[in-house]
Amino acid sequence: MADHPIDTRIVTWSEVHRDTRLLVRRLLAKGPWKGIVALTRGGLVPAAIVAREMDVRVVETLCIASYDETRQGAVQVLKAPAAAGDGAGWLLIDDLVDTGATAREARRVLPHAHFATLYAKPQGRPLVDTYVAEVAQETWVYFPWDTDVGYAAPLVKGT
Repeated sequence: MADHPIDTRIVTWSEVHRDTRLLVRRLLAKGPWKGIVALTRGGLVPAAIVAREMDVRVVETLCIASYDETRQGAVQVLKAPAAAGDGAGWLLIDDLVDTGATAREARRVLPHAHFATLYAKPQGRPLVDTYVAEVAQETWVYFPWDTDVGYAAPLVKGT
């Protein structure tokens, strides 16, 4: 991921909900699932939607820190999911796989989980089992929980 992305994409709440339901449609036939592991923080909202749509009541978290708002740093596991074992029979849900650094660590912790994301960039895509859409590697994706509604100056006045 570049420090200065070439492009940005803002994903809306409606898109997250729509794309998560598309993800569920791809995952239904691959179950049944023992539970869901949300890769925090980005995977929390999609995991909640997946849990509702699939009527899965057991939801765990795998807490891995690697990002600030603009770049990726060292990968650190903050909390492993106690109930998921090696991941066999579990869904691992995230919003996006980017360079694959976080995904590689998640795979180390849960090597047998089925890893599903809403969006996948080319570098991280091989680490994911199921995803909805591909995003260019150079694109920085802003999710609804990353943004706020605010005034936007007319393009003619921009710099």
